[in-house]
Amino acid sequence: MPLLRIDGHTLRIEELWRAVTEPDWRAELTEQARARMERSRTWVERWLQSGEKVYGVTTGFGELASVEISPSEAAQLQHRLIRSHSVGAGEWLPEEVVRAMLLLRAHVLARGFSGVRPIVAEMLLELFNRRLIPAIPRQGSVGASGDLVQLAHLALALVGEGFFRTEHGLEPAEHVLRRHGLSPLRLEAKEGLSLINGTQMALAYGALAVYRARQYALAADIAAALTADVLRARPVAYDERLHRLRPFPGQLQTAARLRALRAGSTLADLPPPHGLPQDAYSLRCIPQIHGASHDAISYVWKVLEIELNAVTDNPIIDPDTGEHLEGGNFHGQPLAVALDFLAIACAELASVSERRIDRLLNPRSSGLPAFLARKPGLQSGLMIAQYTAASIVSENKLLCHPASVDSIPTSAGQEDHNSMASLAAQKAWQVVGNLQTVIALELLCAAQALEFLRPARSSPALERVVLCIRHHVPPLEDDRPLLKDLQRLRTVLDSNALLQAAFSVADASELLSSHPLLPQ
Repeated sequence: MPLLRIDGHTLRIEELWRAVTEPDWRAELTEQARARMERSRTWVERWLQSGEKVYGVTTGFGELASVEISPSEAAQLQHRLIRSHSVGAGEWLPEEVVRAMLLLRAHVLARGFSGVRPIVAEMLLELFNRRLIPAIPRQGSVGASGDLVQLAHLALALVGEGFFRTEHGLEPAEHVLRRHGLSPLRLEAKEGLSLINGTQMALAYGALAVYRARQYALAADIAAALTADVLRARPVAYDERLHRLRPFPGQLQTAARLRALRAGSTLADLPPPHGLPQDAYSLRCIPQIHGASHDAISYVWKVLEIELNAVTDNPIIDPDTGEHLEGGNFHGQPLAVALDFLAIACAELASVSERRIDRLLNPRSSGLPAFLARKPGLQSGLMIAQYTAASIVSENKLLCHPASVDSIPTSAGQEDHNSMASLAAQKAWQVVGNLQTVIALELLCAAQALEFLRPARSSPALERVVLCIRHHVPPLEDDRPLLKDLQRLRTVLDSNALLQAAFSVADASELLSSHPLLPQ
């Protein structure tokens, strides 16, 4: 059974993805993390005994930080905090996002800078290991004092006062915990605050989204290579000499993949579909357009991996000196900016893919039957595939309005700049899913276009790609509903089967070494 060891320091995006999406994974706190947590906890106990004024421990919260709390009321304060902050709205968060939140919050606490008992992190991991999903509404976070609302709903289930989503529907948390042999967590001083101060909803969305974005961006290169091949795009546009004169990493890598994927194709021997000396931008500029998105995804990946192992609590406790450091590590601005960037990068991949779909379906640019129908006129063929792609691309434009430039003050003006990182994360999640659909549509159209060029053959790598597509979707001989075809190809993109098909034949060493995010 795969085991994820939660130590607060070494979590990677790939590990998080696998633990959340693959069956049978378990997570446990390391002994070193437990010792660090116990060491910082001793300082909280000392503050309670001495009556030292510490935000959120012996004072109220936000604008109420001037109100002193007695040691006898410290635990009650934490429970009241969780109840009062559970004001979410909207639909429930996706299961995989909630499971990621459980791991990520436990991971932050495991750093030992929060002053909570190890049992708090262990309870989060128990929920993960037992696949218990707290019911957490999507709306309510402004992304500054962390994702307060969503983490409060998570903590509310932890203490037995919220709800879980189970196979029976929505069930009271206390009943579900008891059924699994668990007792509701009784919070002590500082622990409620440490459960909700953090960016774990935005980070969960973002980490899972950037992992998918990496997959789909590579799939976009494969789809683009297949389209370029069936439209007989001129290979000179991908010449290494040209791209070394503008050496952006993503551009160089994309051009290398296009050369490797098209190597050995006989389609270039066929007459071009037009007599122009240069191809359209959506074909000629694939390295430049896709490359910019690859570079952006790489940047976002690095930002999220920093946040993955960061301490986002407040106040933070120095376990060596006992100092309490009141600051703003919970502020989501680094995530907000990066996730706005991720949405833009993925929207551009979808936008240029839609333009290639149009060229495949338009007989004036493809030299093939209109809409790739066997009997154009009597049949509509793949006409509406482009409509769907166009609709999605237009939706992406709305979703790419940056959330990170917005701010609404909260807490009577004490919290006067908020990041809206949660909105940036959720928009990025949607755009990444939309990219998956548009790439699936391009693959559907490009594979159908190749049917009209037989017996000519594409490259060995791209023929394997087409074989993978045909394993799930037959050629279009007559009009049929394409919803299931599209769903199957979306599933193929999630399974990595397309990448494996392409890289098993193409020059794998060049492809892998040219993309730092691919598993080696």
